Parts: sequence; structure tokens; C-alpha cells
Amino acid sequence: MKTTLEIPDSIFRRAKSFAAQRGIALRAFVTKAVEEKLAGASHGDEKPWVSQAGALRHLHKETVRINGIMSCEFEKIKPER
Repeated sequence: MKTTLEIPDSIFRRAKSFAAQRGIALRAFVTKAVEEKLAGASHGDEKPWVSQAGALRHLHKETVRINGIMSCEFEKIKPER
């Protein structure tokens, strides 16, 4: 399919240069770039932090232990009046 796109000159020049350095046509470069963007679209809808959610799950027991120690210690502190 043939279409016309308006993109900023600076991006066009960078894309054309990038494609030329790799010995591919600008059309092939743009097609591949759009394919890659669409393939990642299902992941891109998520919030960036979602991919890291649960990464520190292995520290949960340690966090509970530390919170318990802190609770006990804070009970020993008498508030100033």
C-alpha cells in the first residue's frame, strides 16, 4: 500500500541515514520500525513500573522481620510530652 507521511525533517534525515548505513531502503527501514513498535504495543500499554512489580518478592520475609523489630523498638520509646 502506498501512503504519504509527514515527519519532521530531522527525523527523516536520521532515518534515511540510518537505513543507508545499513544498506537497506528507507521503505524497508520504516516498515521494520513500525512492525517492531506494533509488536511491543501490547507491553507498552502497561505502566513502566509494572514490569518490575514483584522483583523484590524474595525480600518479603526480611521486610516483615525488620518491621517487627521496628515496631517493638518504637513501643519502648516514650513520647515526649
